[in-house]
Amino acid sequence: MSLLSSPCLLPRPPPRGFIALPSGPRSPTTLRITSMVKQSSEEEEAGTSGLIDKLAIGGGLVSTPVIAWSLYTLKTTGCGLPPGPGGSIGALEGVSYLVVVGIVGWSAYTKVRTGSGLPNGPFGLLGAVEGLSYLSLLAIAVVFGLQFLDKGYIPGPLPADQCFG
Repeated sequence: MSLLSSPCLLPRPPPRGFIALPSGPRSPTTLRITSMVKQSSEEEEAGTSGLIDKLAIGGGLVSTPVIAWSLYTLKTTGCGLPPGPGGSIGALEGVSYLVVVGIVGWSAYTKVRTGSGLPNGPFGLLGAVEGLSYLSLLAIAVVFGLQFLDKGYIPGPLPADQCFG
């Protein structure tokens, strides 16, 4: 008798979101489907932040290799990238550092506010850019520290006599 009333043999209700069709004779009934998933505030704002996400992806994918080139040049020569024609390479270098710091700042703000980092974005690129930005920031700290220990200075943002005089 206790075997028949065990919870394993009693019918269980269907799981949430499961659509149960009537098992009796078919009658023309309306099937009502309801969504149990709520949109988060980030998904609701996706229409406005989609452009920001794409700009961050594009900027991050360009900035991280430029920073890698800059840090390699700094470590091997003691100076940053040369100014280039019209200062374009030096400007790209400076903007790249700002983009990486901006992405890391946005990620930290989102982490504090929501408890998780940036969303993955299309094809996981925003998450990849976020990770590359953190790695770039770590590399910046290491190379700048080594530069200061080896040479006693870190080159400024503008061309100086010691590098491109």
